[in-house]
Amino acid sequence: MNRYLPVARQHFLAALASTSVVVKTISAVVVLLYLLSWAVDTPYALGVTPGYLFPPNFWVWTLVTHGVVEQHIWGVAANVGTVMACGRLLEPLWGALELLIFFAVVNVSAGLLAGLSYLLTYVATFDLDYLFAVRVNGAAGFLGGVLVALKQTMGDTTVLRVPQVRLKAAPALVLLLLALLRLSGLLDSAAPLAAYSFGALSGWVYLRFYQRHSRGRGDMSDHFAFASFFPEALQPAVGLLAGLVHAALVKIKVCRKMVKRYDVGAPSSITISLPGTDPQDAERRRQLALKALNERLKRVEDQSAWPSMDDEEDDDEDEVRTDTQPLLPGGRDPSGGAPSSGGVQHPESSIISFEDAPSRS
Repeated sequence: MNRYLPVARQHFLAALASTSVVVKTISAVVVLLYLLSWAVDTPYALGVTPGYLFPPNFWVWTLVTHGVVEQHIWGVAANVGTVMACGRLLEPLWGALELLIFFAVVNVSAGLLAGLSYLLTYVATFDLDYLFAVRVNGAAGFLGGVLVALKQTMGDTTVLRVPQVRLKAAPALVLLLLALLRLSGLLDSAAPLAAYSFGALSGWVYLRFYQRHSRGRGDMSDHFAFASFFPEALQPAVGLLAGLVHAALVKIKVCRKMVKRYDVGAPSSITISLPGTDPQDAERRRQLALKALNERLKRVEDQSAWPSMDDEEDDDEDEVRTDTQPLLPGGRDPSGGAPSSGGVQHPESSIISFEDAPSRS
């Protein structure tokens, strides 16, 4: 085990060195606050406590800081690993500024919604522990948002081969794992489960309706619909319910109706608005098809042994030199004449007729 630690440390430092300033800053803050937690109760001061988040206390700064507060070393590893995964997989597509915006939106939304859910639970139960004994902190909220973003960008990537698990199933599987850990008592609080759920939801809402990019705003492709996060048997019912909720939000002007655009790529640059297509989804499928085709062609080329054209040309040149080489030395004319000037071989010298050759005395 000890011999693998230097290798792991070397790979970690190399990966961290190749990331942007945003990723390095967030990772450094996580480590510093973890070291500070040995002397100060950082989850109390910087984590979300539902009873202190809302008036009259109004500790709003905890909405920004709770995502970088960790109490355990495995929490630090998970937090830094999540941020570095964003730097390697999402930042090249979005840019550092968009990654920072996504980090802030997901963490603030997850903290606010988790605190609000505990406040409503207190209203239903009148148990003060839901207000003052709960601490919402750590990477669970941002992890949910990151897995949703990875489902959007590379959902068809295979994570496990046996059994086959694709990246698009990761958000639901992690949610199920956290629920099982909570039911088994391995998680002493439901705060990580609540933070993860609301982080995934807020990340999906931002990416679906509000993220700005070169094609406009949001991603209305079918593979990123809300129903796609559920098993296929439940997708029709979930899709109907999600459509009704979205229509209600559009009617009260909380969300706006999205128009999907399809660029036919014609010389006149005509853009047609269609209800069921999205350029991002079509481009993603086209790239996957091209990748599969290239791999298949490469396998065919490796199995086929084609002759080399260079070797054939070299053989032809050798054959031509052999045919044109004179049989008599010194460029002497076979009819007994004088040698040609400069030793230049005439084309006729390569043909010898023994019948016409002069007799020797």
